Amino acid sequence: MSKVAIVYWSGTGNTEAMADLVAQGVSAKGGEPTIIQASDFDASRLKEFDAIAFGCPAMGDEDLEDSEFAPMYDEVEPLLGDKKVALFGSYDWNDGEWMELWEQRAENAGVNVVDSLIAKDYPDEEASAECMRLGSLLA
Repeated sequence: MSKVAIVYWSGTGNTEAMADLVAQGVSAKGGEPTIIQASDFDASRLKEFDAIAFGCPAMGDEDLEDSEFAPMYDEVEPLLGDKKVALFGSYDWNDGEWMELWEQRAENAGVNVVDSLIAKDYPDEEASAECMRLGSLLA
């Protein structure tokens, strides 16, 4: 059974809802999900998990949240090795460029990103199904 961390930061609850749906997808595929807020995760916890989903909404000018999420991600990114990783988050304006930038950053760092997804605002029916699919990829 795969142990999967779903590590997220959410300001309005949209990305938190996505994290819950990713966890449901992990469970449905037989994995063991653990939902963790970004402020409660660091490099010392990496060894506990087979795969990790990172969730962060677009902030400011299409950036990752910079007080809790970005410092945590900066610490763990170089240590992810060949773990399966998924990226997800919500946005309310622009077109989701922050995810493209995040994917490129992860690729440049050698992270094994299996997939990513974005949802405009709160996840609708289609985005909810995609969140569950994303979780199943990590299980």
